[in-house]
Amino acid sequence: MKLNELRDNPGATKSRKRIGRGPGSGTGKTGGRGIKGQKSRSGVAIKGYEGGQMPLYQRLPKRGFNMRNRKAFAVVNLGLIQKFIDAKKLDTKGEITEDTLVESGLVRRKKDGVRILAKGDFSAKVKLSVTGASKSAIDAVEKAGGSLSVTTASAAE
Repeated sequence: MKLNELRDNPGATKSRKRIGRGPGSGTGKTGGRGIKGQKSRSGVAIKGYEGGQMPLYQRLPKRGFNMRNRKAFAVVNLGLIQKFIDAKKLDTKGEITEDTLVESGLVRRKKDGVRILAKGDFSAKVKLSVTGASKSAIDAVEKAGGSLSVTTASAAE
């Protein structure tokens, strides 16, 4: 086989349909769009329209309730905080606040606050101050000899 003998498989490439090139082409004048109406004009795409069939977004069930003003928390696990303390990225001497967590790189952004969950092992004696925490996270920090204060009462669940 030589480079000049390379060929695509027959039928693998297809020349494009040249629309609006005279009556002899078969797709002249209206260019296969029919006569008049929204779909015959340029720049129109009816999104979600399935030729009269019930569109997919209407066939699927709607479930639940989406709260419009829901708070979004940055979630941090205790195991990750312990990892950062071991790597000396977090200082255990002072109080660890949300701003400290952002500076260390553990949390990218605070959003509506930082919420701490109890996943992972935690053994450091630290003072934490965050917007929210799970009960098991509070217990785990206190068991390790530290304290976890939640700034808003509604966030602690």
